[in-house]
Amino acid sequence: MRIITLHVDGLEQAVQNGLYTWLNSADVDVVAIQNLKAKEYQLSDDVLYPDGFNAYFFDAEADGYSGVAILTRDVPKAIMTGLAHPDWDLQGRFIQADFEHVSVGSVLFPTLDEHNTIEDKLAFQHAFLDHLQKTRRKRREFIFCGNFEAAHKTVDIQDWQSAQESPGFLPEERAWFDQVFGPVGFVDAFREANFGENQFTWWPDAESERRSQNGWRKDYQICTPNVRQFVVEANIERVPQFGIHAAVLIEYEFDDED
Repeated sequence: MRIITLHVDGLEQAVQNGLYTWLNSADVDVVAIQNLKAKEYQLSDDVLYPDGFNAYFFDAEADGYSGVAILTRDVPKAIMTGLAHPDWDLQGRFIQADFEHVSVGSVLFPTLDEHNTIEDKLAFQHAFLDHLQKTRRKRREFIFCGNFEAAHKTVDIQDWQSAQESPGFLPEERAWFDQVFGPVGFVDAFREANFGENQFTWWPDAESERRSQNGWRKDYQICTPNVRQFVVEANIERVPQFGIHAAVLIEYEFDDED
């Protein structure tokens, strides 16, 4: 199972720039997309019905804001939207596709904007941590993909010395990752197969990306511990570009593919 997670700057624009064509050439099975910047009814048919995929969407209430989607080759057994938390569900931050033995989610963490403060962002971290803890009690495996709007370790951010007081690398945010990958028991799937340095998925501007400066690894696929043994390849796809985030592609070689 090949899974891509990608934060776009508007899904309609990304598709116009060749996103769906590229996904078909990449031979992926599941695509987790964040930051649609449109409601489902506002999307054109070319976006709603991608060739070769089943597409599912979860909108934000505000216009031109947030929203997540998941594309799947095979029809999932179920689709779940939201985290049963009204504040966050109105911002369209989570959608999940359930397959036979594994569930794949697309999640978009808040950034600091007109809708959310740093306190709101930390509150979402807490709410999602509760969700992760609940999933660990279920008899199935999970892979959560998305833009977590933060970097975990110093290797995940180029200029970490200057970023220690910046949102996205605050001590509280890093401690959240410590909980997720520690007591809660999830695994950073990317680091199971890719140990390289300078593995970044976000740059503050196009010039930084062109010069390979100021990079952060904000986009993750985290999985339950039984899935880690099936991670065989993990790469960051910097081209083609569909915004200021790069796609993360991870291949899972399950014994019994769904």
